[in-house]
Amino acid sequence: MELRDYLRGIRRHFLAILIMTAVGVGVAYAWTLVQNPVYEASADGIIQAQNTTEGQTSLSGDAMAQQMVETYLEMASWQDVADAAIQKLGLQITADQAFARIVVVNPANTAILRVTAQGSSPEDAVALAEAWIQALATVIDDYEGDGTQGTAPLTITVASSASLPTTPVFPDLSTSLIVGGVLGFGFGIAFALIRTVSDRRIRSADEVEARTNIPVVGTIPTAEALGGESRLFDPTAAGPKGTGFAVSEALRSLRTNLQFMDVDNPPRTIVVTSPLPGDGKSTIACNLALTLAAGGKPVVLVDGDLRRSTVAASMGLPGGAGLSDVLSGRAELADVLQRTPRSPNLYVLTAGSVPPNPSEVLGSGRMRKLLADLAVHATVIVDAPPLLPVTDGAVLTHQADGALVVVSLAKTTYDLLEKSLDTLQKSNGRALGVVLNKAPLKGMDASPYSYEYRREYGKAAKADAAPAVRDDHPADANLNALFGSPEAELAEERRPRARRA
Repeated sequence: MELRDYLRGIRRHFLAILIMTAVGVGVAYAWTLVQNPVYEASADGIIQAQNTTEGQTSLSGDAMAQQMVETYLEMASWQDVADAAIQKLGLQITADQAFARIVVVNPANTAILRVTAQGSSPEDAVALAEAWIQALATVIDDYEGDGTQGTAPLTITVASSASLPTTPVFPDLSTSLIVGGVLGFGFGIAFALIRTVSDRRIRSADEVEARTNIPVVGTIPTAEALGGESRLFDPTAAGPKGTGFAVSEALRSLRTNLQFMDVDNPPRTIVVTSPLPGDGKSTIACNLALTLAAGGKPVVLVDGDLRRSTVAASMGLPGGAGLSDVLSGRAELADVLQRTPRSPNLYVLTAGSVPPNPSEVLGSGRMRKLLADLAVHATVIVDAPPLLPVTDGAVLTHQADGALVVVSLAKTTYDLLEKSLDTLQKSNGRALGVVLNKAPLKGMDASPYSYEYRREYGKAAKADAAPAVRDDHPADANLNALFGSPEAELAEERRPRARRA
């Protein structure tokens, strides 16, 4: 996979990344709510001389204070100070626990000790900071005086009372939310990359061609006009934001690719199949037949899905006798071929009655001869069953010039496509190409027709609509009468060349 594939995967799973980021922020916020808050307060104690005797000046007292700062800073970490502060506040903690909540520092070039204390409430933090300074003064009197208050030459007093903190130092809400968001975003990116690497669904034409060496001959956008029971696309219907024109051009592009697939020997009998049901192969077969017929050449649409026939309903034609009846000899081909009101050049051969052995019927010599006879006069499109559930599709492909394999974009996996192509290969069938169906018009998997077309192009698409002709039962008795003589068509094609010569 290339870097653009990973970036495409990240964009495809952008919503999941966004949700995981939001979840991370939410979890971080919830975590802050269940934590016990810790408040921090600082109080300053100043070291100064007391009981100044005659001859001593304030300068000498300050000098003594500066000399004893380091000593008193060390004494502030004695257990005697901690025990005195605990006793003064009546706390139910040990000296080690008290030391964990206290930090004492000496601002540079001062006789001040700054005590920073932590507590579960603002009041507890302030009380502990001031009590620690008072406890240190008591210890100084014990060691430098006679143990009574004010007997030591120097003492420390609270010079600046601690102010009540308004916000806790733990948990830090801003930091917690940032960390939660970053972790959630990271998990989202990891999720997107893992899904991208492990995703086996078909996403692009280039990757299909690279993996299978089979050309992608068409990409059909998703359109509401292709839904429902009819399954026929109406090129005169103006879809939102150019949808109608996009589908019309996609079908014309498929038609052109088939016509130029082999210029010297273009396929005349084309099977349309898919790996599994639901990929839209019947929809593609019907609309491809209509698009080919719009080019002015005769086309025969054969419903080769004898198990679950849908062509008659899609075309709005009666079922009755059809392919199985012709192959069993119960009906003549010219009697069961029907025209559709959608195009004067399109003939439809419905499935007919359901035989007990569809695979054997479709693989018979009479089926091969039927397709060969029809191919002399028209391009034959065969709607075949899916390849993986039953063997009918592979059998029909062996009888025809090749098959178009229809897959659903972002749904069909490469495993299913590769198994389908392997089934065709084992049956000596030829895969003409792959058709990507249901390509979205927006998003990372959007088809090339996702942009909005101008109105004049839409009007041009409407002009291509074929006139409606209704003739359910042709009155002619043979194929030459229906389609015209092949020799006459050949002579007609050669006549202009002779004039030019």
